[in-house]
Amino acid sequence: MSLTITLTGTGGAQLVPAFGCDCPACRRARLQDAYRRRPCSAVVKFNDAVTLLDAGIPHLMDDWPAGSFQQFLLTHYHMDHVQGLFPLRWGVGATIPVYGPPDEAGCDDLFKHPGILDFSHTLEPFVVFELQGLRVTPLPLNHSKLTFGYLLESAHSRVAWLSDTAGLPDKTVKFLLNNHPQAMVIDCSHEPRTETPRNHCDLNTVIALNKVIGCPQVILTHISHQFDVWMMDNPLPEGFEAGYDGMVLVLD
Repeated sequence: MSLTITLTGTGGAQLVPAFGCDCPACRRARLQDAYRRRPCSAVVKFNDAVTLLDAGIPHLMDDWPAGSFQQFLLTHYHMDHVQGLFPLRWGVGATIPVYGPPDEAGCDDLFKHPGILDFSHTLEPFVVFELQGLRVTPLPLNHSKLTFGYLLESAHSRVAWLSDTAGLPDKTVKFLLNNHPQAMVIDCSHEPRTETPRNHCDLNTVIALNKVIGCPQVILTHISHQFDVWMMDNPLPEGFEAGYDGMVLVLD
């Protein structure tokens, strides 16, 4: 049984290149598509099942025609993580399950007018559930809106998805320490900073977290153009790498 995670977007709401910006990272991204960063998201494939992890890519339904995936798994309801759902919901055909945190506000009128989307699959922290045999554990994160990360587990693989968080709650750190993920995909929006960022991690925060968790492979996502500029001149610590759009993780 194979677990594959493809990073379909590794940027924040600002994206890379950022509108109107002429920094070295934005100039590079305009010239070379490989350096562009779309909204933070992923595709999780476990055997024949496909789960879309967040839905912030606006033309998502062009990339994924009807019947090509089983469900959505959402971290939270900020627009850059759900905007692809707005046109898709008015499609026709089978209902599509949407799993996510119990945020009563949601985003705009998604809950009021769900169309073909079924938002009834609300999750609870640390309560394990399954998606076609893949074990999923919701993990509380620190963000301005109710947000979950996820531990994804097959018989032989464990990967933690931790986007949109500023540090991690103590209970989430303890859970990860006890469950030993082989890889950790984590929010790192900012270059190293002396002050603590409010809504997203900087590199210093992620380094400090992993000194406790001890994950052997740390993949950074939700990356800003400022952090891209910093990485053009500075190496990452051993065991850390910057995710990129299209990056594939295969865990057997």
